[in-house]
Amino acid sequence: MILVFHRTGERRYAVEAHRPGFPSVVMPTAPGYDPFIPHDMMHLVVEARLGLNGAVFGQLAAGGDAGTFHVPLDPDESSRTTGRTRKRVAKRGKRLLKQGRDECAQSERATFICWTEWCARSSSRDQNNQARAMAEQAKLVRDTARLKDQRALNQTKLDDICKHLDELSSHWNRLAVGQSMAVRWPDLAIVTELSPAPHKK
Repeated sequence: MILVFHRTGERRYAVEAHRPGFPSVVMPTAPGYDPFIPHDMMHLVVEARLGLNGAVFGQLAAGGDAGTFHVPLDPDESSRTTGRTRKRVAKRGKRLLKQGRDECAQSERATFICWTEWCARSSSRDQNNQARAMAEQAKLVRDTARLKDQRALNQTKLDDICKHLDELSSHWNRLAVGQSMAVRWPDLAIVTELSPAPHKK
């Protein structure tokens, strides 16, 4: 599966998922803007490195919609055909969401912990300040997590996740509004870096 992250505005981004064997889906207005890395890109790294195949991106790879993506209109297809495809994807998505509830919750907790750790390691003063503001909540999240989840997110795994966040963030920060980058699930390889900047009119 290929995830395309679009910088659609100064504080906006969108995500497309191109899935072999399943219709492509989009989230045109993605939540959780962050100046250093999109929130969903953080989830992508955490879920891939922790093997959470039932969380958001695993559900997408399995043909679901993760509750937030949808099949876009295809100019080469009738609205009726698109409607049927959307219903089929939504039905599959509902089942996968139910099955993946626990892993989605684990992903949310782990992403918050990893985000805090990554910000604390940054050379950016803004990120360091952000990490300090999040530290108490991150400790609470970690302390109340299941023991097996705490063990899964050990120091070695944190180091690995932070390394991938550094790599993806460095590419994301080079994008201008209108540009995009693509990342492959689940190995997190960057398959395209920069698209041409749009011409100014």
